[in-house]
Amino acid sequence: MRLTRRYTVNPIIRRTDGADEMARILIVEDDKSINELMVRCLTVTGHDCLAAFTGSEALCAVKKEQPDLILLDINLPDIDGFDIIKFINGIPVIYVTARNEINDRIKGLNGGAEDYIVKPFDFQELVARVNVVLRRFGKADNIVCFGQVKVDFGKCKVYREEREIEVTKQEFELLKALIVNKNVTLTREQLLNAAWGWDYDGEERTVDVHIQRLRKKLQCEDNIKTIYKIGYRLEI
Repeated sequence: MRLTRRYTVNPIIRRTDGADEMARILIVEDDKSINELMVRCLTVTGHDCLAAFTGSEALCAVKKEQPDLILLDINLPDIDGFDIIKFINGIPVIYVTARNEINDRIKGLNGGAEDYIVKPFDFQELVARVNVVLRRFGKADNIVCFGQVKVDFGKCKVYREEREIEVTKQEFELLKALIVNKNVTLTREQLLNAAWGWDYDGEERTVDVHIQRLRKKLQCEDNIKTIYKIGYRLEI
């Protein structure tokens, strides 16, 4: 049995009762290098990852480990991914596969998958899609803390040392994008789209101005890092 638990890092997402919480994600991918990259990518953002390389290993892990989310390849050496999902009840599944035909996408989504990602994919997009599904199933908390900062997604409020800090809608959306993709570098374009929308035709310099305001208001210069010529990253 090659099923292995990978390393984890301290998460920044905290429950309101004070206990740390992260999602347990099962990655089912027979390509060892891709599996390892996905594990590293999701681990660094605070999740507990398990790796399986065959369908039989995946079904065994589902029974023993009870993951919160499964990233499932379709072309596995023993059991087809479309068949595996029939034995999975109550756990959200995202297909991650090289099969990009529209019929396969429709079959996957109609078969019960929450999302369908085609290889090759961008790891930042993978993290974003994973977090969307986790939020949908209540596996991501509304209260997020890092340092002296607390962000309440439900109330759209930000606090530092329990004192509410006034932020604009764009500043809140920027902070939200950085938190959801914590420890992942986001380009200015990605942040612009997150805070102002895809149809915004303003300059990327706008992101720099609002990031500087966030740093000053929250006193989190050590957390929001500038990545030269690329964008920004929230480091925890």
